[in-house]
Amino acid sequence: MVAISTWVRYLCHKLEYSAYLSWKSYKGGLITDGQVGDAMWRHLFQGRLTYLHWHKGEEMASTAGGLMGTLLVRKIAHADPTHVFVGDVLVLKDPEQSNNYLVRRLAAIEGYEMVSTDSKDEPFVLESGKCWVLADNKDLKPKEAHDSRTFGPVFMNDVVGRAIYCLRTAVDHGPVQNSYYSMQKDSPVLEVELDVDEMARNHKA
Repeated sequence: MVAISTWVRYLCHKLEYSAYLSWKSYKGGLITDGQVGDAMWRHLFQGRLTYLHWHKGEEMASTAGGLMGTLLVRKIAHADPTHVFVGDVLVLKDPEQSNNYLVRRLAAIEGYEMVSTDSKDEPFVLESGKCWVLADNKDLKPKEAHDSRTFGPVFMNDVVGRAIYCLRTAVDHGPVQNSYYSMQKDSPVLEVELDVDEMARNHKA
């Protein structure tokens, strides 16, 4: 049974997410002033903070079980340094194929100085609103890993979620290791919305 304190923390997260989505719709001209409240309550009571994402590939071998895994992803309405942290496993739009999504670990955010192992490359500082993502599999070459070493910094706005749980098989599953801050923030979401049976039913063996 989920504790009351956990439910309170969970609802606070839902309220924040719902408020941001409603404000975004309002700023985009999709809803009027009078519809903001209705939209916020609709998001709050009808939506979930997570969704399932099928990941296939060797890039995140140590996180998503090698070739395949069903991930429980926490939605992120607005990715910035207060909502995502270095060490998080993120789901983001592929900068080279906008209809595709990648799962990569956040290695650096805006303001970080990036220094290459190749002395021919000049150091640079990540611009505001950009980040650097890497594959977990150290055995892959940069081109095989398809991360920031090949396509460069990515926009934080392209981040859509953070992987918080991975199911590799019905008997092999567990939380994804993110930054300490994110695991603390995501714990009530995980406790309320995690349904391993649902993940297993949707798993692509």
